[in-house]
Amino acid sequence: MPDAIFADPRLARLYDLFESERRDLDAYLSIAAEFGAHRVLDVGCGTGVFALMLADRGHEVVGVDPAAASVDVARAKPGAGRIRFLVGDASTLPPLRVDLATMTGNVAQVFLTDADWMATLRGIHGALRPGGRLVFESRDPARRVWEDWIRDWSPVRLEIDGLGVVESWAEVTRVNGASVTFEGAVTLPDGTVVPTSSTLRFRERDELETTLADAGFTVDEVRQAADRPGLEFVFVATRD
Repeated sequence: MPDAIFADPRLARLYDLFESERRDLDAYLSIAAEFGAHRVLDVGCGTGVFALMLADRGHEVVGVDPAAASVDVARAKPGAGRIRFLVGDASTLPPLRVDLATMTGNVAQVFLTDADWMATLRGIHGALRPGGRLVFESRDPARRVWEDWIRDWSPVRLEIDGLGVVESWAEVTRVNGASVTFEGAVTLPDGTVVPTSSTLRFRERDELETTLADAGFTVDEVRQAADRPGLEFVFVATRD
């Protein structure tokens, strides 16, 4: 199930305020232009930030996300009518033939089981035209970034016009092999406390390459993340 940050309507409408800086998306916009992609599938589209950026640049966009509350926020944004937003995941897509599929941010790491990850890759494979590309990022487990989270994360307090003060905090609560869980809460202006919980799976580069091959992709290259060099793998793979 998606974290309450995405799935609870009270929190979904606040998400963009807490994640206002998305410099990581510039690289994906450049990739869409680099490959001349007209039709783009945004897997894990959330509140539609990247989908809208793509649409503003003339791309035809389909966004899919399992968190209905986040999709509702996306659909309510100015210009959202240009985008086909779907509630679901890559395994539930209608027939598509896109040029490019993306998974930005931590999306590729929310699939905790091998079965869910392979179902996602196969669903994306089916949505791409022959020769279409999949681009996604995944944090390098060797960098052990969760240790930075343990040390550096601190509560966030925002005063929102017309709403009041919202406070958010999270901490790493469990590291179990390749899976890292962090839990916290968001306190709303009326004092309501909404618990949050997410788990990410950190896959090794060779595991990702193997699963992509098994799903019918050829890995063209593995790039550095422009905003976090040395910390992530950015996979560029072509549908066979």
